[in-house]
Amino acid sequence: MQVYPCSHCGHLVFFDSMHCVRCGSTLAFVPEAMALRALEPAPGNAPALWQERSPAPGAARYRLCTHRDDGGGCNFALPAHSPHHLCLACRQTHMLPALTDPLLRQHWARIEAAKRQLFYTLARLGLQGTADNAAAQASPRYALLADQPGGPAILTGHQGGTITLNVAEADDVERARRRLALHEPYRTLLGHLRHESGHFYWERLVQQGGRLDAFRALFGDERRDYAAALSAHYADGPPPDWQEQHVSAYATAHPWEDWAETWAHYLHMVDLLETASAYDTALRVPGAHGIVREQVANPFAHPAPPFDTLVRQWVPLTLLLNSLNRSLGQPDAYPFALSAGAWCKLRFVHDTVQQASSS
Repeated sequence: MQVYPCSHCGHLVFFDSMHCVRCGSTLAFVPEAMALRALEPAPGNAPALWQERSPAPGAARYRLCTHRDDGGGCNFALPAHSPHHLCLACRQTHMLPALTDPLLRQHWARIEAAKRQLFYTLARLGLQGTADNAAAQASPRYALLADQPGGPAILTGHQGGTITLNVAEADDVERARRRLALHEPYRTLLGHLRHESGHFYWERLVQQGGRLDAFRALFGDERRDYAAALSAHYADGPPPDWQEQHVSAYATAHPWEDWAETWAHYLHMVDLLETASAYDTALRVPGAHGIVREQVANPFAHPAPPFDTLVRQWVPLTLLLNSLNRSLGQPDAYPFALSAGAWCKLRFVHDTVQQASSS
């Protein structure tokens, strides 16, 4: 993801920064501009209004999301004229557990932070509106729920445009337990949200986008009995050769899950590539004429770089990432080895996104 200079003093700040550590400016992310701005209270009789530091005449004014100071940790801003108190990203959450429990409040804040990162990536791909009045039906809704004593277990999933997430996934110990129990090499809050957003965008971009035949030719027929397929997967596990065509073992369960896992992997890919590009990372990349040195391409550039460029740079970038982790005594941050079959599916996701963003 992009890194930013403070718009007041130029010091390096980050997407989720609340204050600049050099100049002390209040920082807020402005979705409509897709930019992080250094703000100061607006002068005059304008309570709770903010403006850019050293603003140009007629510069826009903003209000800060209510969840900034109530434990939500949101650093998004709204236009001063907005009728809302919550930012566009926070308004996507329609159900919450009882936040009187401090632990649940902490879990909620962690999930909202992951949601904002997903919001950013989807917006950069042209799949998420950024105007304050962006149509709600164009983006996912979220229900963040907690298990209740004696009640049914809350399962993470997607249905009818709503992504449900069990807030227990924000607990590091519980998430690690589930990762081991389900034999998953990678399980994160952001990964969950990216996966479930894949189900939402499958309906929009594949089912409603006229790409069903192409999807079925590559991923299989999604009309297979979903419940029976999942039961068989959990009873029997993935086939021994699953890596030849899939990004993960769970992707073998059903074509819908194959798409969602591949979609999530594509979002991992473009976000990491953008971060590397933002730091002007250069890689030694093998090519037809030997090893060449090239800058990491920004996948969100206009025009977008060819998919083959992203593929060519991905392997050395992830090797660098894993080597850096190992130097700190940490496990590999990217525990995957993608086959030609998995890359074909990732290309399909890429082409689907590019078609949608250009239409």
